[in-house]
Amino acid sequence: MDNKKQSELEKKLLFEKNFCWEKWGSDIKKKSFEFCEDYKHFLNKVKTEREAVAEGEKIAIQNGFISIKEIKKKKIKDLTGSKIYMVNREKNLILAILGDDLLKNGFNLIVSHIDSPHLDFKPRSLYEEESLAFLKTHYYGGIKKYHWPTVPLALHGIVMTKNNKKININIGEKEDEPIFMITDLLPHLSRKQLSKPLSQAIEGEELNVLVGSLPVDDKNAKEKIKLMVLKYLNDKFGIIEEDLFSADLQAVPQGKARDIGFDRGLIAGYGQDDKVCAYTSLQAILQAKKSKKTQICFWADKEEIGSDGVTGSKSLFLENFVLEIINLYKESSVKDVYQIFAKSNSISSDVTSGFDPDYKEVYDSKNSARIGYGVTIERYTGSGGKYSASEATAEYTYKIKEIFNKNNVIWQTSGFGKIDEGGGGTIAKYLANRGINTIDCGIALFNMHAPMEISSKADVYSAYKAYKAFYES
Repeated sequence: MDNKKQSELEKKLLFEKNFCWEKWGSDIKKKSFEFCEDYKHFLNKVKTEREAVAEGEKIAIQNGFISIKEIKKKKIKDLTGSKIYMVNREKNLILAILGDDLLKNGFNLIVSHIDSPHLDFKPRSLYEEESLAFLKTHYYGGIKKYHWPTVPLALHGIVMTKNNKKININIGEKEDEPIFMITDLLPHLSRKQLSKPLSQAIEGEELNVLVGSLPVDDKNAKEKIKLMVLKYLNDKFGIIEEDLFSADLQAVPQGKARDIGFDRGLIAGYGQDDKVCAYTSLQAILQAKKSKKTQICFWADKEEIGSDGVTGSKSLFLENFVLEIINLYKESSVKDVYQIFAKSNSISSDVTSGFDPDYKEVYDSKNSARIGYGVTIERYTGSGGKYSASEATAEYTYKIKEIFNKNNVIWQTSGFGKIDEGGGGTIAKYLANRGINTIDCGIALFNMHAPMEISSKADVYSAYKAYKAFYES
C-alpha cells in the first residue's frame, strides 16, 4: 500500500483529536479571546451561588427574560418564543425559551452547577486565642486541605440579623480592604508535619481563618480581640454574634481571574468548576436560534456535596418549573411532567480532568481529555465498576456527536482517569433518573477543586459553540 492510499484510509477510518488553535482561523481565535474576557469578568463577580444567581438574573432580564409570575399576569395567548425565568431561594436559576407544544416535543436542557469548593463557617465560629481572633470553618466539597493555608481569602455571603434584615457581605476583593488567611507552620518546625501523608498534614480543624489582632478599648472585657471584631461588624453592618448563627458566609480565594502564559491562551481563576459551564450555557441560550423544542438553562446548587437539599438537583425544582410552564396552557399534573421528560434531551455540563503531563501515572492516556482540544463528551463518570454513574446510550451519544459535527464544533472524548485511581460524579444521573436522555459534556481543567483552576480559552469557546448547537437542534 503506497503512502497516498494509506493516508486516505487513515482519514476515512480513524478518529483524530483536533487541537483548536491549529484548526481555527484568526477570526475564531479572536472571537474566543473576546468571549473569554467577558467570562473572566463574570468569574470575578460570582464567587458564591447567590452571587451567580443575582448576576445571571440580571443578564437574563437585560436579554428580555421575564419572571414566570409576570408572564402569568400578562395572559398571552401565543406563548411560543416567550422568554421566562424562575429563581429558587437565591441559589437556583432556570431560564426557558418556549418552543412549540411542550407536551409533544419536550425540551432541550443544559444543567450546570454554580457551587464550588470553599470554606463555610461553623455556627459558633468566632473565637479568641493567644490574643488573636479566628473564625472556625467547615470545608465544603472535595478539597485538598493543604491548598488553603497561606492563600489570601475574602469573605462573601449574607447574614440575617435579629430584626430579619439581610446583610450582604463582600470583604477582601477591593485593594483598600483587608484580606484574611489561614496560617501554616514554618519549614523549620515542620519535621513531623512533613512526614505525614498529604491528606493528614493539615487537619480540618486547623482551617481557622485569622480575622483580628487588636483589642477593644475596654479594660473589663474578657475577650478583647474577639470583642473588637464584633465591634467592627456591629459598627459597619449592625451584626451581633448571634447573627452569625444565621449566616450563609463563605471564605473564598481572593483576587481576580487572570490569563496564564506569554500567549495568554489559558485562564486561572477560582470556581471554574463549574461556573465555566454555567456561563457558556447561559450565553448559548441567549444567542441560540429559536427551536421547535423548548430551550432550558438550569443552574443547580449543592453538586459538590451530593446534590441534596432544597437547591440541589435532587430537589423537585425542575419538576415545579415544568409544571408552571404547562399551567400557562392548561391544568396539569405530575404525569404530564414525566411524559415531557421522556421526550426531552439534556446535557449535564460539568468539567472533567485534563491530562496533566506531570502526573501521567493516574491517567489513561488514550481516554483522557487534552487541554485545548475542544469540548469533551463523557459517556459515563462514576468510580470503580462504574458505580454511581449515569451512562448515555449509544443512540443518544451518536445524536450529540452528530449535532457537534454538523455545526463544526471541535470535540473530544474523555474519561476521568485510570479506573482504580478514583473517580467522581456529576448531575447526569439525577437527570437520567427522571427519564431524560442525558450525557456529560463540558471542558477539561487543571487544578480542579484547588483555589485557582486552569482552563483553555479554546475549550471555553468550544463549550459555548457546542451548547448553542445543542439548543438549536
